[in-house]
Amino acid sequence: MNQLSGQANNAEQKITYHLEMASRQELRPSTRTAAELDVRRVEIPSPELNWFLHQLVGHNFRWGGREGWGHREWTAYVERPELETWVAYVAGTPAGYYELEKQQDGSVRIECFGLHGPFIGRGLGGPLLTRAVERCWEMGTNRVWLNTCSHDHPHALQNYLARGFRLVRESVGPPNPQTQSVIFQSGQRMPETAP
Repeated sequence: MNQLSGQANNAEQKITYHLEMASRQELRPSTRTAAELDVRRVEIPSPELNWFLHQLVGHNFRWGGREGWGHREWTAYVERPELETWVAYVAGTPAGYYELEKQQDGSVRIECFGLHGPFIGRGLGGPLLTRAVERCWEMGTNRVWLNTCSHDHPHALQNYLARGFRLVRESVGPPNPQTQSVIFQSGQRMPETAP
C-alpha cells in the first residue's frame, strides 16, 4: 500500500505526487555534505547531453513524455532561456543531474532530478536536492514545485519531503510504459524529428 494515499502500488496504475515549497525558509538542507559532489551548470545548451542524461538517469524509473522527441524537439527544449541544466559529477563521472525551469507565474519547476544507478545509496540525493532547491531560490522564484510518481526510486518521495516540500495533491493514472535505454544500442541515432 502507498503510505500517503493508502492505494495499492501496482503495475496497473501510476500515482503522481504534486509537491511544492512556498518559501526559502521551508528548505531543510541535507545534513550530509557530500564533498565529492561537483555540481556544474551546463552553460552551452546541448540537446545530445540532455538526451543522454535523461536516458542515463530516467530509463530505470520510466520517465515519460519525451519518447518521441528527435533532435529538433530536444534542441528547442534546451535552448530556451528559462531552462537550466545542472550535472553532478563524482571523480569526473556524471553521477546525476537536474533541470530547472522558470515558469511564467514566477515559480520554478524542478523538471528532472535524479542520480545514475551506481551513485544511488551513497548519500548523494539529499545534498544534490539541497543544491537544486537553493538554486531555484537564487533564480528569484516565488515557489518551487515538482511532480514525482510511484515509478521513481523508493527513497525519492521521502527525500523531497525531508527537504521541506509538502504534498499538495496526489493523482492516479495509467502507468508509464517500461522502457529500455537506447544507450549502447548499436547503430541507433537520435532521430531528426519525432515520427
